Amino acid sequence: MSHQTLEALEARLREELALLNLPAKPWLTPRPGVRDVLIIGAGLSGLCTAAALRFLGVNDVEVLDRAPAGLEGPWITSARMNTLRTPKEATGPALGVPSLTPRAWYEARFGAESWDKVERIPRSTWMEYLVWYRRVLDLPVRNGVTVRAITPRADGVVEVQTDADNALLLARRVILATGLDGLGAPFVPAVAQGVDRRFWAHSSDALDAAQLRGKRIAVIGAGASAMDNAAFALEAGAASVDMLVRRAAMPRIDKFSGVGSRGTVHGFQALPIATRAAVFAMDQQAQLPAPRASVLRVSRHANARFHFGCPIEQMTEQGDTVELTTPRGTARFDYVIFATGFTVDAAQRPELAAIAPHLLLWRDLQQQPGSNPVLGAAFELQQRAPGSCPGLEHIHAFNFAAVATHGKLTSGIPSISDGARRLTQGLVASLFAEDQDEFLARFAAYDTPELLGDEWTAAATLATTELETL
Repeated sequence: MSHQTLEALEARLREELALLNLPAKPWLTPRPGVRDVLIIGAGLSGLCTAAALRFLGVNDVEVLDRAPAGLEGPWITSARMNTLRTPKEATGPALGVPSLTPRAWYEARFGAESWDKVERIPRSTWMEYLVWYRRVLDLPVRNGVTVRAITPRADGVVEVQTDADNALLLARRVILATGLDGLGAPFVPAVAQGVDRRFWAHSSDALDAAQLRGKRIAVIGAGASAMDNAAFALEAGAASVDMLVRRAAMPRIDKFSGVGSRGTVHGFQALPIATRAAVFAMDQQAQLPAPRASVLRVSRHANARFHFGCPIEQMTEQGDTVELTTPRGTARFDYVIFATGFTVDAAQRPELAAIAPHLLLWRDLQQQPGSNPVLGAAFELQQRAPGSCPGLEHIHAFNFAAVATHGKLTSGIPSISDGARRLTQGLVASLFAEDQDEFLARFAAYDTPELLGDEWTAAATLATTELETL
């Protein structure tokens, strides 16, 4: 479509924002040298959060991302699906503004007829949409910055050390919009320890298609990422791909999506902890299946094989190959891709070293194993022992680790606006309460009259004649 069509959409967006009185006027008093909010991560979650804060009148915001501009998030780096897994109708980070929706942008970019024909949005196209979203909202992102340390202080300010000239940034609130591994790391089974990295990679690592061509590849796992990486290898010309699946059968039921509703979005956090723990136990037992299209993308290749009940018991180097031992026998491969997900364990994040020992975790409540943090209503971290880490509550985990507390508001596209609204509304409330003395002083001092005194004339006497005649 023509550039003029996008210009028309952007003009319509400006009109819609004006009709909604967005962004709201700023209301916080600036603090010299201290940001109101610092967001770590400029992917989907970080951009949506920055926009939601602007809509609520919080302007002193900065978003940091270690990736170059246009490469934030996994979409055109480690993601290997052809299209999004999300239905195209999802409104994503639009925050209730029609002209911000992916559909509005897609139709302006490619035409309404193309939208009707496309089944799901290609992932590279989705990245193009996010770049546009950042531009039209003029979101304050600084790329090429890696966070080295995050340390809350007793005075309520959070210190953020970066690699940008070893700069120390200060902020009243810090949001960790850091995706799947934001409070952990890629998970690789212990059997890979000590094996040369030239033989294996995690599914989140960069892969060179040319290096997979003609190779015998093993992919460990059965989820969406496993299918995407297997298909990537097959399409790159791998000699064969064997998918080694620990479970006895392919996971087939997506419980969360199957029972999802607006009630789930807004009500899950209100469920008792024991109920939420039971839901996640059942979800983990069932395991999230890969999309049907992703499995078919693999199985259409004659040189793809699926092996169930096949956990890896041992992994050893054998010359120029690696040998995998399983209950179903041994086999040699040229390369292994572990599509084994991510851990949630803040202790594995060097930048979180100061706070990791103090986090209240779900296992501390004896309701659910694992290291997911227990979060507050605005995704804020909480102290295991009150007083042990003052200011910890000024750090908000708006990433995959929040799913245990808040449900699936931070794990994908469909509910990201709901999550960003919940986060920012709670954050704004906490900033307002923190500034209550200033508000009270302004309230007491405010003396601009609404009425000027010329709007009425006072009567000279109280006339009762008409009342008496009645």
